[in-house]
Amino acid sequence: MNLNAAPAESDADPYLWLEEVESERSLAWARERNAVSLGELQAREGYAEVEARLLSIYDSKDRIPGISKIGDAYYNFWRDAAHPRGIWRRTSMEQYRQVDPAWEVVLDLDALGAAEGESWVWKGATVLRPDEDRCMISLSRGGADATEKREFDLTTKTFVADGFVLPEARNSVSWIDRDTMYVGTDFGPGSMSESGYPRMTKRWRRGTPLSEAELIRETPAKDLGVWGYHTVDHGRHHDFLRRVMTFFTNQLFMLVDGEWVMIDKPDDVVVGVFDDWFTFQLREPWTVGDQTFAAGSLLAAKMSDFLAGDRDMTVVFAPTERTSLDSVDSTKNYLLITVLDNVSSRAYAMQWTDGAWRSRALPAPEFGKVELGAVDSENSDDYFMTSEDFVTPTSLFHGTVGSEDQTRLKSLPAYYDANGITVEQHEATSADGTKVPYFQIGRAGLKLDGTNPTLLYGYGGFEVSMSPFYSGSVGAAWLERGGVYVLANIRGGGEFGPRWHRAALKENRQRAFDDFAAIAEHLIERGVTTREHLGIQGGSNGGLLMGVMLTQRPDLFGAVLCQVPLLDMQRYHLLLAGASWMGEYGDPDQPDEWAYIKAYSPYQNVNPDGDYPRTLFTTSTRDDRVHPGHARKMAALMREQGHDVLYYENIEGGHGGAANNEQRARMNALGFTFLWNELE
Repeated sequence: MNLNAAPAESDADPYLWLEEVESERSLAWARERNAVSLGELQAREGYAEVEARLLSIYDSKDRIPGISKIGDAYYNFWRDAAHPRGIWRRTSMEQYRQVDPAWEVVLDLDALGAAEGESWVWKGATVLRPDEDRCMISLSRGGADATEKREFDLTTKTFVADGFVLPEARNSVSWIDRDTMYVGTDFGPGSMSESGYPRMTKRWRRGTPLSEAELIRETPAKDLGVWGYHTVDHGRHHDFLRRVMTFFTNQLFMLVDGEWVMIDKPDDVVVGVFDDWFTFQLREPWTVGDQTFAAGSLLAAKMSDFLAGDRDMTVVFAPTERTSLDSVDSTKNYLLITVLDNVSSRAYAMQWTDGAWRSRALPAPEFGKVELGAVDSENSDDYFMTSEDFVTPTSLFHGTVGSEDQTRLKSLPAYYDANGITVEQHEATSADGTKVPYFQIGRAGLKLDGTNPTLLYGYGGFEVSMSPFYSGSVGAAWLERGGVYVLANIRGGGEFGPRWHRAALKENRQRAFDDFAAIAEHLIERGVTTREHLGIQGGSNGGLLMGVMLTQRPDLFGAVLCQVPLLDMQRYHLLLAGASWMGEYGDPDQPDEWAYIKAYSPYQNVNPDGDYPRTLFTTSTRDDRVHPGHARKMAALMREQGHDVLYYENIEGGHGGAANNEQRARMNALGFTFLWNELE
């Protein structure tokens, strides 16, 4: 991937040169802007204390080490002050239950990076199953999505000499057996899609050059890509090819008796496997025979019957007006599902009994979020559950479906003083009359006199739900100081299932922006805050939301924190992974679609005569998902027009913005300091 590819110059856009990600000229501009922002914000009263407080939270040894079972051991990736890049480590369940478990280090990324002269960032491991003694480790330079993959021996804790290795690219791998894998990578010119993902899946055998891997399927360049994968479920081995046409559509092929057979389903349905069942998650209504199933449903069908042409579908979950399917996993005998009920989690174990799917409720907080995951789906009905809400630190539980006993394994300490802080849920009415919920977190007995510094956070895209969560950083840097924090559940997200997302797709995008503005207006109408004390924050697609609020409704806000954003919607599809999002936003090269995109695109709508709130743009040089050129160009254009903006670019860190805890603490301290200073 050439991050320095120079776009054509254009009189209409004098800042195209800022899209040259790592050119000397662009980086010099970024460093100059960084110096200005750091000079101002780090000199603010309280900045050093906030940064130190946040770093202590991120480095805390009291954080819950999330674990996954591989073989007989439980693995965790961990960063702290002694291991800024992180260590991959393992322990036994007996040890894990201890207050201070004994860990065995499997891989030290700091040591690896020092030995190789690289700033490696951990991106996970793909384990060979069922053997579970080998894996492919993914390493990113500086936090980018592109990774290098290397075969690793979990027994000897060493990289395998002459093992499988993939050079840096947007790679995908899936083990077929010990000596064979499906692989997608940059095989040379024409092998990557316009979105930057592999458009070829090949079967690669040990001991052969990558160039000789057998082509299994090739998909058109306009598709997102194609992925081959092998699954082991309840002792059954299955091979699949998933052709992904857009972010929300796919075709699935299954290897049956040596032939690739396309699974008969609508393109927007997501297929899973559970024992001898197919599962189907619906994004649109699906009519099968004389029965129509609602969008957002989870269905199941016997695998052998379905492949033979039978379409006898059973309903595992059906949504209601205020409930939606949030996640699906499985143990040996149960499907585990979490459901959002008015944006709070409910958890269930589903079992096929007497011709229907029966549910067992699992505990969940009133205004909180639950995540479920099987411990070992092949061998037990054990599960892990994390539970959290805005004021209750996250806890990790271990349970077994069918047993009332649930053991609390770990809990976060209270990273901030939540005494007297309450959670409320309210609804605003959007421009078209839709009721849009939001959570408000602040001091009990809050004076409704408009003087409260209030931070409104939003996302509103890609069917991503904004659920309750516990955040030590928000608590320590905002709530403890007397601020009010508000989480918006606007359309475009998945809070109420696919319909909530579809309501703000493409030509209807303005609805998401109207929803967010309606919440801001409701906060002001209720006396929680005023324009002078109301700030907003969002990143990625939420950064686009911030840019639109900045340019459409500057009258509502006193400060804007715009993080790793999309802002130039005329060129977003030409930059890095942008082409993969045209199913969400539309195609700017189509005149009818550009007409509605142009109406809100922040870069095209910023005005020299606009009265804009002060804004801090942040991004990362190594973000190879959302191009840093968006934030760079917007900041440069606004400065040229005479607007008061700040800009900070982390030179590494990927789409998350930071590659280690120190960088994360600095980025968040800059953001909170900026907001508090502008809104207090």
